[in-house]
Amino acid sequence: MAHDLVLAQNHAFQLARTLMVPVTLFKSGDEYGVLPSIELDDDDDIERIHEFDPYQRGSAH
Repeated sequence: MAHDLVLAQNHAFQLARTLMVPVTLFKSGDEYGVLPSIELDDDDDIERIHEFDPYQRGSAH
C-alpha cells in the first residue's frame, strides 16, 4: 500500500505490463493499492480508481 497516488499509478501501470493482465488501482482508507483485477470482488470495501489494461492502446496517464 502507498500514500502517494502518483507512485501507486506508476506501480499499477508497470505491474499490468509485467504480468500482462489487467490490474486495478484502488483506495482503501487513506492508502492506495494495486491488485490483479481478477482478484477483486464486488463485496470488497475499496474504492476502485482505475483499471490498467496492458492490451489497451494509449498514453500511460
